[in-house]
Amino acid sequence: MITIRKAADRGGADYGWLQTAYTFSFNTYHDPEHMGFRVLRVINEDVIQGGGGFGEHGHRDMEIVTYVLSGALGHRDSMGHASELRAGEFQRMTAGKGVRHSEMNASADEPVHLYQIWLLPDRRGLEPGYEQKAFPEADRRGAWQLVASPDGLDGSLRIHQDASIYLANLDADAALSRPLDDGRHAWLQVLKGSVEIDGQTLDAGDGASVSRQSSLDLRAVQPAEVMLFDLA
Repeated sequence: MITIRKAADRGGADYGWLQTAYTFSFNTYHDPEHMGFRVLRVINEDVIQGGGGFGEHGHRDMEIVTYVLSGALGHRDSMGHASELRAGEFQRMTAGKGVRHSEMNASADEPVHLYQIWLLPDRRGLEPGYEQKAFPEADRRGAWQLVASPDGLDGSLRIHQDASIYLANLDADAALSRPLDDGRHAWLQVLKGSVEIDGQTLDAGDGASVSRQSSLDLRAVQPAEVMLFDLA
């Protein structure tokens, strides 16, 4: 079963300095039909204008993965990390028993476009942790590139949950499949371009949940970048 979540149906807001879209209920947007999918709790697409950002704030008991599509994001946290997350880079932060951080556009003039993902951890009270990494774009051309996994397989970021995150970049008309083991589920998020699955076209910002299927088969309608979550 494949269920489409169109970009236009997401929640969100325009604060001037921030344009944000919420795939699942978040902040002041509440929809009991869209509270998350499996352990996937948040998929937020943010565009932060130059000089803007989120001042210091706290998180607890969440695995937070951030992917920058364009621009650069400044990060500081109570673990002592001060870094700049550039286009194409990933960050994993385990909030665990408590962490504070800030996220600011690293530029005074250019916007930063990013996705932030929250997953429920496999247990509460973990020690806070942090990773940041860029993955070679060539390794996801027409293929699934593992960027996060429970055991850090193949140099991927380690997340404390039975979930894996993949990226793929596809040329127009390219096809790609992903087998799903029995009892597994998937969420596909289109980051750029458009793809076709199950006879339906998904554009940038669209997503789809996949359950009770042996595979997910997609074809790029236009050059596309997609993110896939393999979930218990």
